[in-house]
Amino acid sequence: MTNKNKIDWKFENSYLQLPKDMQSKQLPEKAKNPKLVLINHKLSDELGINLLSLDPIYLASIFSGNQLPDGSATIAMAYAGHQFGHFTVLGDGRAILIGEHINNKKQRYEIQFKGSGKTEFSRNGDGKAALGPMLREYIISEAMYHLNIPTTRSLAVVKTDEKVIRETELTRAILTRVASSHIRVGTFQYFAYKKDNESLKSLVNYSINRHYPEIKNNENVYVNLIDRLMDKQIDLVVNWMRVGFIHGVMNTDNMALSGETIDYGPCAFMDKYDPKTVFSSIDHFGRYAYYNQPSITKWNLARFAECLIPFLDANKDEAIKIATDKINEFDKKYEKKWLEMMSDKIGLLDTEKEDEVLILDLLQWMHSNKADYTNTFYNLINNKVFNDQVYDNADFLTWKDRWKMRLSKYKNKMDKVEKKMKFSNPIIIPRNYKVEEALSAAENGDIGLVEILLKALEKPYENNSSLKDFQITEKLNKSGYKTYCGT
Repeated sequence: MTNKNKIDWKFENSYLQLPKDMQSKQLPEKAKNPKLVLINHKLSDELGINLLSLDPIYLASIFSGNQLPDGSATIAMAYAGHQFGHFTVLGDGRAILIGEHINNKKQRYEIQFKGSGKTEFSRNGDGKAALGPMLREYIISEAMYHLNIPTTRSLAVVKTDEKVIRETELTRAILTRVASSHIRVGTFQYFAYKKDNESLKSLVNYSINRHYPEIKNNENVYVNLIDRLMDKQIDLVVNWMRVGFIHGVMNTDNMALSGETIDYGPCAFMDKYDPKTVFSSIDHFGRYAYYNQPSITKWNLARFAECLIPFLDANKDEAIKIATDKINEFDKKYEKKWLEMMSDKIGLLDTEKEDEVLILDLLQWMHSNKADYTNTFYNLINNKVFNDQVYDNADFLTWKDRWKMRLSKYKNKMDKVEKKMKFSNPIIIPRNYKVEEALSAAENGDIGLVEILLKALEKPYENNSSLKDFQITEKLNKSGYKTYCGT
């Protein structure tokens, strides 16, 4: 096969330069009769690896791991983490990094197989993945990308003739995930736990060069690193709150140093507004509920700061004080960003003392009346788009009068108000029932609904023919909806 018929990867595997106990050389397990299910051509264009002309059989072989590309160096990455508050040593149990691809803009992307078989970190698991969870990650990660939220992305899904046993017997699949890196808070915890400060320092310096090179010559570089990660994670979780996204497994091994959303296991989007909403089948006490996401972000950042204590000051007590003081800046930073975000959602162009009360009153009304989170904000932009009797409620109409009075000072700037609201409030999100319908059809061999869903999610802020399908609420308000991590 000539090079014209191969993927033009340009691998440069810098992670291999790090200490050897940070990684384990690992080959993917061979997949039985792989078939291409989905391929992300827009992402492949961004990577500079046009896949349109390539043979689907060849692509299935590549994206199943049966045929490794030139320049790849397959490893499983070591890390630890707090899972639901409990520390454990982990590692990539079913994921294999095949390399770091550099596109023609000199941007670095890590290419990883998920569900490619056992690694030395598999912890008694089979290292494999089922088709439904891999398609869920593809759908939700692409939705997040089009919602303008930092995220890992999905390049391909391949299914095989094998079965995996979860709650039932399911079709095996492998996802190809793309990230700016897979370095996590848990990666730092791994070496902090081992008290291996030499390896930990090499990881810190590597991460700074990789993600925050602008601080590498600063006098207080380690404090600056906590600052940068805090800012990134606050921006990320504020965006989650903006669109009603609930991650589901905010363990420290799922907080990326890049500030990207990573690991789409038991995740979903909130429909009726309830801050205590939990979708994860394993989150029995609501640790990762919608309203807890900011506080868990702070908790995870505190675990990260603990890892850096050996480098913050020679005096341990002083180092702990520095870390504590820095983490205690979280609340004010988050509250400021959250209020700005919510102000954008209702079109405010400046800030007044009573704005927070106006916003909280709307959220309280939504909660009391089980109003749909996404639809409520879109109703404020255009209440003619859909008909829902909940918005004829007297209390809501009174609130709207207060809101309109607040906007009246912008009488010559209403175009800016509308623009801000349209930019902040999606019309379309991956409705849970739409995702489930698509996954169920795919498991039965019909990928058509997945493709239709993905197409609709490409323009979430634009009114289009798919709109009504995504505003139906009677299917959404059923209690007890659960999602699963797929392991």
